[in-house]
Amino acid sequence: MMMTPWDWAALALFFLCWLGYDPLLRLLARRSGALNDDMLVVRHAWMRAMTHREVKLLDSQLLGHSINSGSFFASSNLLLIAAVGGILFGGSDALQGFAAVGAEAVPIRLLEAKLALVLACLARGLLDFIWSIRQMNYTLALIGSAPEVHEEADRIAFGAAAAQVLNPALASFSQGVRGYYFALAAAAWLFGSFWLAAGVFSAFSLLVWRQAGSPAARAIRGARRILES
Repeated sequence: MMMTPWDWAALALFFLCWLGYDPLLRLLARRSGALNDDMLVVRHAWMRAMTHREVKLLDSQLLGHSINSGSFFASSNLLLIAAVGGILFGGSDALQGFAAVGAEAVPIRLLEAKLALVLACLARGLLDFIWSIRQMNYTLALIGSAPEVHEEADRIAFGAAAAQVLNPALASFSQGVRGYYFALAAAAWLFGSFWLAAGVFSAFSLLVWRQAGSPAARAIRGARRILES
């Protein structure tokens, strides 16, 4: 396949950042806080507040919006998978025609490996979106079946149970969106190993900044402190 040492180094950096993002995020959350970690508390408070409302139309509408967003991203992801797959499995003519538009001149086998990396990122993202939508539908069922309880302990317990379904659902949604970032980084490999490394560094840095230093992250961290107090 004739990969250079720079290709191997850039590819190792890609997998380190792609697969190591979640462990790093958990470490960041313990040290200085992270947006995803703060949102766990916010969504838990949402489900607890839901149990106190007689009419839960607002909650179902809010969650329905999230389901629509997940469906949109999943549909877009599927179209991208079809496009990349069409090139990858379309034979040598399709690959050579694609390479002619400006990609780095490499053997066909290496070009296939580069496209396969993009396809893997998109496929993982699609599976994340599908699982997210399923879990959000489970949460809707919990909201719809929320009993009219009067004991505060029962309200807290039911809200916690609903949050334990909702939080993984939206975590899967975030993972699916993250797949777009790394798919773009993988696509940069088409232009050379340097661009792959630069794409990975840019995507990873942007994701970490949005989790820890963005205005949204700071605002939600403040809201979390209010909810926990």
